[in-house]
Parts: sequence; C-alpha cells; structure tokens
Amino acid sequence: MDYKLLLNTAVELGYRLLENGGEVYRVEESVGRFIQAYGVDTGEVFVIPSCVIVTVRDEENKAHTEIKRVRALTTNLARVERINDLCRRACRTAPPFAQVHKELDQIAASPVFSYPQQIFATALIAAFFTIFYGGGMVDALCGVLCGVAIKVISVKMSRYYTNIFFSNLVCSAVTALIALVWVNLGLSAGADEIIIGTLMNLVPGVAITNVMRDIIAGDLLTAISRLTEALLIAVALALGAGLSITLYHSLLGGII
Repeated sequence: MDYKLLLNTAVELGYRLLENGGEVYRVEESVGRFIQAYGVDTGEVFVIPSCVIVTVRDEENKAHTEIKRVRALTTNLARVERINDLCRRACRTAPPFAQVHKELDQIAASPVFSYPQQIFATALIAAFFTIFYGGGMVDALCGVLCGVAIKVISVKMSRYYTNIFFSNLVCSAVTALIALVWVNLGLSAGADEIIIGTLMNLVPGVAITNVMRDIIAGDLLTAISRLTEALLIAVALALGAGLSITLYHSLLGGII
C-alpha cells in the first residue's frame, strides 16, 4: 500500500467536499469510509471548516499524516452530490487512486452558473424579498438595482481575497445608500423594505442552521466556528447599513 498516495487522495476528497459546502460530519464519514475501502482500518479523520487532517498507520504502526487548509468555502450542492457518488463507488470498487483524482478534477472543472445568471438571481431574490416585506413594485425595482450592486461588489472583492466581514460590510453600506438615494428622489416612501429585502441575499441562514445541527451532533468546535462566522456577518450587515444611514443624514441631509 502506498500510504502517501492514499493520504493524498483521501485528503483531496475531503477538501473538495468541504470547499463546496459539505457538512463536517459528512466529510469525516466519507473520508473514513474511503480509507477503509482500501483495507486500512487505522485511519483517523479530523475536519473543521478551515482544515482537513487525515492520519493512517502502516503495518509497522508508523503514523502518516497529511493536512490541507481550506481557504474559501462556497455552496455547490451539485458538486457535493457528485463527490458523494464518487466516494460511494470508490468504497465499493476501490479504483486506482489516479482514477479518483481524475474524477475529482473533472468535478472541480464542471461548469457553474455564469456571472450574468448569478447577477440575475441575486437581483430577483432582492426584488421578491422587498415585496415580501411590504414593499411595492417600485421598491422592488430598487431592490433589483441593489441586488445587482451587491453581487458585482462581492465578486470584485472576492478576486482580491477580501475577508467576509469587510465584504459584507461594504455590500450592506452600498445597499443602504442606494435605497436612501432612491427614497430621497421621491421614487419610494421608505427604504426599510428595500434594505431588508436586498440584504436577505447575505443573511447567513444556512450557517445558523448548520450550527444547530453541529451542536446536536456534538461537533462543538465546528459549531463555535460557524456561529462566530454567522455573528460576524450579521454584525457587518448591521454596521454597514447603519453607517450609510448615519452618514447620509449627517452629510447630505437625506430624509427617509
């Protein structure tokens, strides 16, 4: 058994699952079963949202460990499903490691929604949530504008590896500023519905849900990490909108 190659493949499998939005318990279970499928029962897998660590022991009881850092997390459930399918097939047939790596690379290279499609979806979500929270069609039109703005800003900032706190703060501030200007031009009666509806694109609802699941599962370290991230995002959204409203009233004398 080439333990180095086994570790490399197992860690890559876990890394691909985690970076595309797979839950921590799913990653640990999948990697553990993958190692066992190749006849190694001495594997230990430890995963947190930013790191995958796998250790196995050879016939001489010598430990081999590989670590891979996860620097950016996204949500792509189509890729998660395909990686899960690959893992199940690997557990049944134990294919060559090169074949597993090839399929992982193919999954990583699979197409995602195009940039215009992402902008359209974000704008549509903002518009419908604006209506949901009591806004009218004119408010929804401003929601579309705000949705386009936050998507463009978030994508541009992600190219410079901007941290999630600052990115959400800027998006929230720009959203509030656009809504305030829209209201001050007499196109709408209130900015609240527009701001809230647009920021629903950024609210970490999935992260908060996963925190509760992690607590129930006993993954307290992961739960604390995800809860901290969710709270920081919430603070950034509130701080960004609050700063825009305060500065707008102070410097420009805007009226909601």
